[in-house]
Parts: sequence; C-alpha cells; structure tokens
Amino acid sequence: MDAILLPGAIVPARIAYEALLGAFDEDVSARAKELEVYRTSEVPPAYGLDTEALGIDRAADEAGFERFHLVGYSAGGASSLAYALTRPDRLRSLTLAEPAWAGTEGRTLEEAAAADRAIDATALPPDQMLPAFMRAQLADGVEPPDPPPGPPPPWMASRPDGTRAIATAFERFPFPTADMQAFGSPVLFVLGGLSNPAYYGLMADRLGTSFPDFRLEVFDGRHHFDPPHRAEPERYARLLEDHWRRAETRSP
Repeated sequence: MDAILLPGAIVPARIAYEALLGAFDEDVSARAKELEVYRTSEVPPAYGLDTEALGIDRAADEAGFERFHLVGYSAGGASSLAYALTRPDRLRSLTLAEPAWAGTEGRTLEEAAAADRAIDATALPPDQMLPAFMRAQLADGVEPPDPPPGPPPPWMASRPDGTRAIATAFERFPFPTADMQAFGSPVLFVLGGLSNPAYYGLMADRLGTSFPDFRLEVFDGRHHFDPPHRAEPERYARLLEDHWRRAETRSP
C-alpha cells in the first residue's frame, strides 16, 4: 500500500511522522513529505495550494506511485484536501487529520468565527503568534503544551513566514462542495476529543455531509498539538491500514 503523509505548518515531516512510519506493517510503502512552503529557505514565489499539489505529484512520481493514499494533518490536511479536489483520480483514499482549512461553503457562523480566530493569529508578531494560534485550536479549558526546553531548533525560524503564507493560500483556494460530492474514494477524518469543537468538530460535520464515503474517528484525550501520529502511532497506524485496505478492495 503506497502512501504520502503531509505534516502541519510547524513540525517538519521527518520529526512529525518518525514514530508512525516505524509502526506500519511491512506491506506499507509510505513517504513523509515536507510542505513545499519550506522546501527552500524562503517562501516560493506565487506560493499557493497549487504549489503544494504539484509537490505531491512530484513526490508520488519519484516514489513510483501511480495511485496512492494521501494523509494530511493541519496545514498538510488542507493541502491534501486541495489535492483530492483537483486530482481525484490519483488517490485511492484521503485522510484528513484536523485540516487547518476546508473552504467556506456551508460553514456556520460559529465555525467561521473559530477558523478566523486561528487565521488572525498568524498576523501577530512572532512572540505572540504561536500562543494565540495554539489557543484558538483547543477546546475551552485545555491548556496548550509547554514549549520544549532549550533554544528553538533552527527550522523554527522559517515558521512564522511560512505559516502566514499558508494561511493566505487557504483563502485563495475555493474548495468547492460540488467537487467534494464528486469525490468517490473513502475519506477518513481524524479528530482529537480535546480540540476546539467549533473549529474541527463543526468542520467534520460539514465535510461528513459533503463526501459520499466519509468516516469520523475521534481520539479521546488528544488535541491538535498532541496528535495521534505522535502520541499513539501504533493505534493510528492500524486505523490507517484498515482505511487503506478497505479502499483498495473497492478500487480497480
């Protein structure tokens, strides 16, 4: 089973998915792919979600994947959704782990306000951005994790500019509901029970009425910054493998 895994806007792919890649069965050929916004030291010119889609194409071609399973978390989830809506024939299945954006069609006012709060945080000065960004994505009363000890890793320097570029790209991509309704492959939505329900819970409800083959899996006790691919890699690996095997039994 061939798969590509996209990370969020903060933690690099090689770190984010190290434990999960080690938990897969032997019949899985998976690649953790960095977001294109971080492919070089500066944000690519004319960056958009089309840039991320082209990068997924390139990674799949280099790996020899004609059709494959795509998994995306947070910003990588929004990029994966954009890929699915523009290149549905390349995907056997789609997994969205709390995608940071899924368009605006059909949003309730509550979901829109929650999403806007997170997006607005990316415009704050760097020392204020991350705390506000994290708080916006957690349920009320859930404390964000403490920052790791020691100085920030070198890759952290690129994250404020990259996150702002990604947030701008979200709003330029249409995410048509009609294209979701036409997507025939299975879709798995992974939700943390402690994440902001107005942001991710309402998004899951909306996408669940848009995709013909949609399944929701909730990880109780987890949230956006304690995601299952890092916190519960064995359980998450089995969930993905079951999703992929079901997709492959129905795919030509």
